[in-house]
Amino acid sequence: MRAVYRACEIPGAAAPYDRAFLKIFYPALPDNGEEQRNSGLVPADTRQAPYPVLIMMPGINVGPESYTWLARALAMQGIVTATYSMIGEEMPGYVSLTPGLDLAAITPESFGTIPSGTAIAGIITAPEKENAAGVLGGCIDTGRIILAGHSAGGSVALYNANPNWFPQVTGAIAYGAHAAASTALGFDENTILDLPSELPLLLIGGTRDGVIASSVHRYGSSEEKAPDRVLQTFEKGINADRGDSYLVIVRGANHFSLASPLDESTGRHFLDEPEEGDNECIRALLSDLFISFVRDVCSGSTQCMRKLQDHELISTYRCR
Repeated sequence: MRAVYRACEIPGAAAPYDRAFLKIFYPALPDNGEEQRNSGLVPADTRQAPYPVLIMMPGINVGPESYTWLARALAMQGIVTATYSMIGEEMPGYVSLTPGLDLAAITPESFGTIPSGTAIAGIITAPEKENAAGVLGGCIDTGRIILAGHSAGGSVALYNANPNWFPQVTGAIAYGAHAAASTALGFDENTILDLPSELPLLLIGGTRDGVIASSVHRYGSSEEKAPDRVLQTFEKGINADRGDSYLVIVRGANHFSLASPLDESTGRHFLDEPEEGDNECIRALLSDLFISFVRDVCSGSTQCMRKLQDHELISTYRCR
């Protein structure tokens, strides 16, 4: 497994927030050649190419290094994975690391009519450029891109898994995310947004997620009566029953179980509940879920995901 750094423009964004900086992880096969020794650039392993691509969309103020462990695990299994860093001011006065979200696109008048993920159009050009030339030339299946995300990044992935907007996208994964609509944007209380449902989706949550529980006032519920927003998203937000969309709740996982190591100098980690159980076991299951879902999406099967449904750390498993 190796990685390369790249940068891309964000269409329509104003400077200085018009760039994203990517790290693309890929399966490698050292050749001890001159270029490798001089630059550290290790050739791609072409034996299982072309490889699908997963774009990992971060939570607010969660640095891309927190997802390196997952990107490495995916790349080792033949899934080219891109993490990225992007800074934005999506609300006046609030500058943060962001997955890229256009709030004007998630109002009652506009949701579902235009993309809300501001970084997606720029970032999905990176696999195309890498496939055209360079260390990954000819090794990427540019028609098999999975949007994945954590927290706000997970919501962005779900909102934008629309093949009419992004034909290259073939599925989406969200961890610690939901489709409850903010009343501050003009929605009625307890509204669950209708998600694009043409593609396979995987929603993953944790039984110890304190951040979602502490944020329910944004959507019209008191904390004492907080509904399970991830479950509601699966039941009310997905309008398809093809057997390729999943809900998985992981026992003992919290909101930031996907982020390791977690930089506690930013973000809302202080709202979270402590994990229960072994973090390495939880993360091993999370990476297995990501890998299994991508494999099933690429093969048109459900076999890999079905093998995980009886895992001892899964408290809820549903398929529709």
